[in-house]
Amino acid sequence: MGTASIPLSRQRPSTGRLLLYAVTGVLLVFLVAPIAVVFPLSLSAGELLVLPTPGYSWRWYADFFNSQRWLLATYNSFVVGILTTLIATTLGTLAAIGLYLGRFRGKALILALLSLPMVTPVIVTAIALYFSLSAVGLGSTLTGLVLAHTVLSVPYVLLTVLASLQAFDPNLLRAAASLGANPVQSFYRVVLPLITPAVATGALFAFATSFDELIVALFIASPDQFTLPRQMYAGIREFLSPTIAAAAVLIILLSVFLLMINEAIRKHAIRHILPPTDRMP
Repeated sequence: MGTASIPLSRQRPSTGRLLLYAVTGVLLVFLVAPIAVVFPLSLSAGELLVLPTPGYSWRWYADFFNSQRWLLATYNSFVVGILTTLIATTLGTLAAIGLYLGRFRGKALILALLSLPMVTPVIVTAIALYFSLSAVGLGSTLTGLVLAHTVLSVPYVLLTVLASLQAFDPNLLRAAASLGANPVQSFYRVVLPLITPAVATGALFAFATSFDELIVALFIASPDQFTLPRQMYAGIREFLSPTIAAAAVLIILLSVFLLMINEAIRKHAIRHILPPTDRMP
């Protein structure tokens, strides 16, 4: 009789796999350690950002939520982020559908131009936006800041939705048209339900890009329109208070929350939208 095969789950990992695990662990520690350091600093009982901390206290979180400047900056960041998300998601989605379904020359060039804000140095984009918005009277205004962040966010929505459309069958639109649906009905009833996960993911990227952006805000926002990153930057220049670490922890928690939403959207798409043959474990 032949020797019974050992189940894969009970096989000892090879040396190469153990080495891979070790290298992965070291890389994770290298990437996460600088972020993890912020948490004890935000709970420091001292007046300065030093490690080890002289003690632990919630005083800096209380200072954050009791400070009018920090709360106003947080409010501005959410307002700008939500408005940017709405505009960028709409423009990016429509541009992606137009590029995918359109039949014209120069599509690659247009896609490259629309993607430029992702590869252009932010300082260059900020200077260009500053002069452009100032020329039309939108410098140092909330509207100008929203438009500037929209320019930065649209490429993320565009590429996310465009990648999702690669699996879309244009014959579905022809079938909808043959049944009497006009282009608007075809979009809402055929295209949008299939690309909703990609649109939602692009919207999350747009919000995160706007909420965490600093360089453009330094050029565009007025002193009365400080966003949270700009308020943190001003705090570093004026006085290095542990309140900055508390604000950083809140931003990190928000980022984790957005990642959890993105993962939930991905799992929903796998279970309810993708056909069984395209599902991955």
